[in-house]
Amino acid sequence: RWENLFKKRMLVHVDAVKEFYAKMTVIDLKKKDVVKSSVKGIGIEFDHERLATILGVLGRTGICEYIKEVWEESKYTKPLDITRRIANNETLTAARRVKSSEMKPFQRFIHFLVMKNMIPRFGKRDTSSFMDLTYMDHLMARRLVDTPRVMMRHMSYVISMKDHELPYGDWLTMVFEAFGVPLVVKKGEEPKKYDFFEDTFLTMCKLTRENGIWWIGSGENRRRDDDVDAPEEETEDEDEGNKDDFD
Repeated sequence: RWENLFKKRMLVHVDAVKEFYAKMTVIDLKKKDVVKSSVKGIGIEFDHERLATILGVLGRTGICEYIKEVWEESKYTKPLDITRRIANNETLTAARRVKSSEMKPFQRFIHFLVMKNMIPRFGKRDTSSFMDLTYMDHLMARRLVDTPRVMMRHMSYVISMKDHELPYGDWLTMVFEAFGVPLVVKKGEEPKKYDFFEDTFLTMCKLTRENGIWWIGSGENRRRDDDVDAPEEETEDEDEGNKDDFD
């Protein structure tokens, strides 16, 4: 499960991350995604199945749309419906980006999770892109997401751009360790307080933890995080295409 990625605090080895992306290439992206690179003279090569094993998440199953400027309708992606749900406004007549101020507290939490961890980027973070909204909807509906494949498509996009935030620094530490890259912790690379969700932020999002169980809401209206109908087993979706950037 992708939730496993948030259970372990990982250091970000900045120099190793920079070297990894500087030397990274992607082979046969449309058929079988294979990432190749090297760090400190040690070769690194993985497809999304190997990446899934390293990260301890599911692979080869779930949704892996990577949409950019064109927001197309698919089995799950109905742009107007998603916009209405996340903007909490049933009167909207057209799909559009949604500002965080329009979201409910729990939706803001999922928005933060997507934009900072699943598909990190530069630029304004108070407005959801089409892709943000799509994955927010998938997560809130508890649909299976092929996180490794989404990551690899985003990584491929990043190295094609001249100026883009280098994503997944903490998760790449798990990759470096799996391939035996020698890592030395430098001063300033330790996890910072703002790298984690603190109780104050979670409370603001109406999330509380009691006896090891997460609750959404408060008082008589609160519900367990797992009080949601389990989704039907998903089949792997076809690639929606890597369109031009919208940021």
